[in-house]
Amino acid sequence: MQEELNFLREQQVSENLIRDLEEYRSRYSVDEAVQARLAKPVIPFYGRKILEMSIAGLLQGENLLLSGAKATGKNILSENLACIFGRPVYNVSFHVNTSSAELIGTDTFRNNEVELREGSIYQCARYGGFGILDEINMAKNDAVSVLHAALDYRRSIDVPGYNQIDLHPAARFIGTMNYGYAGTKELNEALVSRFMVIDMPAQTEETLTFIMEKLLPDMKQQAKKQWIGLFLDLQQKAENGEISTKPLDLRGMIAAGRTVRQGLDPFSALEMGVVNKCFDLFEKELVRDVLLTRIPEDWTCEDVY
Repeated sequence: MQEELNFLREQQVSENLIRDLEEYRSRYSVDEAVQARLAKPVIPFYGRKILEMSIAGLLQGENLLLSGAKATGKNILSENLACIFGRPVYNVSFHVNTSSAELIGTDTFRNNEVELREGSIYQCARYGGFGILDEINMAKNDAVSVLHAALDYRRSIDVPGYNQIDLHPAARFIGTMNYGYAGTKELNEALVSRFMVIDMPAQTEETLTFIMEKLLPDMKQQAKKQWIGLFLDLQQKAENGEISTKPLDLRGMIAAGRTVRQGLDPFSALEMGVVNKCFDLFEKELVRDVLLTRIPEDWTCEDVY
């Protein structure tokens, strides 16, 4: 716990929020049965303003909706918040076939009798977890309707054929959404009204430097600078509508950096991690041209590590 709080202090997060956070954690213990679900983020989230907005909302019992473009750190922030608050995590990745039964639970036959096999939202409510609702704007109305009573002042779930369950006082929900993905739709106004909405800002040189230092600490500074510059170049082109967001893949760039450690040349690694994410030949050539301005084809792994 102290490590997470020290990181908040390094970012100059309000001491009042940190104090209230400590009080929250001491008030709500974690059931032994869900200890394995405690969040362990790969990387801390960097951004004082976003952290303060998120922590303040969650401390007041609100649910959060993180919206924004691709690669803005929505899932990283969600995991970090669950870790900071010390709560078990329940991930729900919505898709067009996600049903209410998957969220609440379904009947199952066990020990010669019918029992409820608890769904992720049911367990989140029961154990006071943080429910991360990924790509919530892909959910069908049938699935989303289950959440209405859980997300508003009622804080309860009515399970058909079983009892009503009230949400644990520590339970919170964090939704994430990208605009423009295939299968997405406009969120229902009634659902949006149940969230505090945070618009996630685009990556900057400062935030990217922090991420690279954490995930690829042994990369040479010159190579790190080019990796960051490549991402910012692609981000600018995506914002201007010159390319799609497919090659704007921070996970792919980090994976390319790790692949270079194995001895692969940097240009080929970034082709795998970034360029080949495009399936339109014209767009692929545009992205390859951007790559050539940053990473020479004759670079070897010794130029990076």
